[in-house]
Amino acid sequence: MDIYFGHPLTSALTQLLNTSDEYEKSLNPTARTYVRDTKAMFNTSVDVKELPNAYVFIADMPGLKSSDIKVSVENENVLTIGGERKRSESADESSKYVRLERPAGKFLRKFTLPSNAKLDAISAACADGVLTITVPKIPPPEPHKPKTIQVTEG
Repeated sequence: MDIYFGHPLTSALTQLLNTSDEYEKSLNPTARTYVRDTKAMFNTSVDVKELPNAYVFIADMPGLKSSDIKVSVENENVLTIGGERKRSESADESSKYVRLERPAGKFLRKFTLPSNAKLDAISAACADGVLTITVPKIPPPEPHKPKTIQVTEG
């Protein structure tokens, strides 16, 4: 099923992502956690590229240090990218934000890796605000070659 902007599911997600912090605070703890986690999932865009020998995940992480980002593998095949983007508070109390558009808060993305992912060789690097995670592929098995048996005189 294709999701388009007029679809009820898309409308519900858009409404959920645009809820105010005041509304979130009024929810019960379970609903608040759900809203927070949903926002975290949708606020992190990731490109996924397949190369002949690896899968590459690329995410923009502006303003974050490597220590602010956590990359892990859960349940033996789920790649998880998470962390928290903190809002920089100004030291000057006489200033205030007039507009806030850059997302802050926790972020989280999960990807189920294919069976040919080499989990013990995953690498991650963050340079110039771009996180690149490389998941090498397990090479396919060599095709079975028939064994030739030498026939001797006898």
